[in-house]
Amino acid sequence: MSILEVKNVTHGFGARSILEDVSFRLLKGEHVALIGANGEGKSTFLNIITRKLMPDEGTVEWSKRVTVGYLDQHSALKSGTTIRENLRLAFNNLYTMEQEMLKIYEDMTQANDDDINKMMEDAAEIQTILDSSGFYFIDTKVDEVANGLGLSDIGLDKSVDELSGGQRTKVLLTKLLLQNPTILLLDEPTNYLDENHIQWLTNYLRNYENAFILISHDIPFINDVCNIIYHVENSILTRYVGNYEEFKRIYDLNKQKTEREFEKQQKEIEKLEDFIARNKARVATRGMANSRMKQLDKMEILERPRDKPKPSFKFKETKAPSRFLIEAKDLVIGYDSPLTSPMTFEVERNKKIAICGVNGLGKSTLLKTLLGIIHPISGSVEFGENVVFGYFEQEDSKNNSNTALDEVWNEYPSLTNHEVRLELARCGLTTDNITSMMKVLSGGENAKVRLCKLLLKELNFLILDEPTNHLDPEAKDELQKAIKEFKGTVILVSHEPYFYESFITDVWNIEDFTTKIV
Repeated sequence: MSILEVKNVTHGFGARSILEDVSFRLLKGEHVALIGANGEGKSTFLNIITRKLMPDEGTVEWSKRVTVGYLDQHSALKSGTTIRENLRLAFNNLYTMEQEMLKIYEDMTQANDDDINKMMEDAAEIQTILDSSGFYFIDTKVDEVANGLGLSDIGLDKSVDELSGGQRTKVLLTKLLLQNPTILLLDEPTNYLDENHIQWLTNYLRNYENAFILISHDIPFINDVCNIIYHVENSILTRYVGNYEEFKRIYDLNKQKTEREFEKQQKEIEKLEDFIARNKARVATRGMANSRMKQLDKMEILERPRDKPKPSFKFKETKAPSRFLIEAKDLVIGYDSPLTSPMTFEVERNKKIAICGVNGLGKSTLLKTLLGIIHPISGSVEFGENVVFGYFEQEDSKNNSNTALDEVWNEYPSLTNHEVRLELARCGLTTDNITSMMKVLSGGENAKVRLCKLLLKELNFLILDEPTNHLDPEAKDELQKAIKEFKGTVILVSHEPYFYESFITDVWNIEDFTTKIV
């Protein structure tokens, strides 16, 4: 049974085509991964099917009585409420039904016998729905899902206004799963989850009876939970049955076939044009030349397969620092209250360190404290000699109105316009991306601009906070290679062990220092 039918949808921004004559069908129980390079239109597609965007052409039809839950990059929480209050909002429709039932019972005291029978039926129907929906065990259900995604570590009575971006995303995801809609739409749900909670979500989605559409660049996650792949490339959406590995195998075969057919046709066109050029002037062979011209005119010319710009990352290095880049003594980090017990450690030259541990325990806070962006609650941080660092922050400002070009040029004013464009292009950005504002770029495109600024700096110390969030697989592979080849020191926060396992020398678990119960 079809839940969603998308027919001949076309959409663009200005002169740029995003989707071209796209059709899509979602069947009951299908677990779909929507994949493609950064900026190809995946989030635009979800916005169209949820009617946040009207397509230029085409139709979107949902089946009747379908409920849609959508987690995107811009979902918001109700300000001034606690985490638990926000999660209970997932059951608003059930609370409304309970009020309706109580009103029916109240009105029955004034009704006649005929009306009472009808009202009893209505009340019984509502009661059945409430019972089957687990209405009387809501708090138990809230606790179960909240525990699975790590919200209990934060505290369900904490105000949502005090939460970090990652914690807010966790609350939104938990609320969405509690709603148990007919179809889930998830845009990069693992970006702010640590390894344990990704595993919990993996198990949840693997056993999810309803359909979902998932945008993700996390290939192991896709392989674990999805059985259908839709790939968007050059404005075209193509369906593949199976996991990511099966998609890649068939995609590569089809691409090779298309390239062979194109080359074969080009040789055939070259032969025809050569024959026509040599024979059209001679009376004896003019007829054959005209015949070849007609053959050429009727030929359906194949397009050369278009490759998207591929990123190329290489960090610039400067002279080596002292043996110890950072020495921390009795360091306690936090904001209003301590997040850790006292920590004493050293960061030694040429080490590549991964910091792991569940969210909300202070991994990003630790990086900012080491760099002097925020003050420690107590203890000290001392830098060694000749330390030149580059810092990649987890997220850019949502209101950054600089164009990608200005963002880099402002930091490196000695470069020419052409040089800045060339560096951005090397990071896999198109001409359209380069002249677009940072706040309208996709998450992956935005991350590539910020990486570009880092790649232009000569340094010996890299501090990277979740750099793979939003990056497509090709960009991740290139970043992994660049960090591996970097001869300096690295501190990396990442929730993707498969990304860093090949180059890391040490793993620090923030849970060993936290003051919170894990």
